[in-house]
Amino acid sequence: MEIFIEPIGKLINQFSKLPGVGKKTAQRYAYKIVNMSAAEAQEFAAAIIDCKRKVRYCRICGNYSEDEVCEVCKTRDKSVICVVRDPRDVVAMEKLREYKGVYHVLHGVISPMDGIGPNDIRIKELLARIDGTVAEVIMATNPDVEGEATAMYIAKLIKPLGVKVTRLAHGIPIGGELEYTDEVTLSRALTERKAL
Repeated sequence: MEIFIEPIGKLINQFSKLPGVGKKTAQRYAYKIVNMSAAEAQEFAAAIIDCKRKVRYCRICGNYSEDEVCEVCKTRDKSVICVVRDPRDVVAMEKLREYKGVYHVLHGVISPMDGIGPNDIRIKELLARIDGTVAEVIMATNPDVEGEATAMYIAKLIKPLGVKVTRLAHGIPIGGELEYTDEVTLSRALTERKAL
């Protein structure tokens, strides 16, 4: 059992609250902070406070923004909306540099096991955005049970509005081997195959 002086123990405890940070990693982070110069530690702390002070959710799409409306909502094609679970998924989509539409961040998915229903995520806000100018809604939730259920639920609400609803294709990853691909992924890849 290791014993830490109180300031280091508090710092380890705070780092341990971050997702994916175990006790050992939290200790390494704490020791790194202790060994920083006062100026570096001040800069680190200021970055955290600045982030908390300036970052908010875009009132339209729910993505992170410094302004009331994010840059994507201000400048991009509003006829296509890509629906994602959380802001990290927006970052993943933007890395492609191919998508030119806007986003809608649900901030979760329907998960009855976790007590999360349709009213607990931003579905109403998505429906409010469908105003006659939207031609397509792309469902880009994760291909797990909750993501699929959420996509199907939202699609059932949007289809009667005359808007095309699509789902990101799922299949075998590049470099993957059929032998090690699970049945659901392989079935989806077969069903969603394209002509060459």
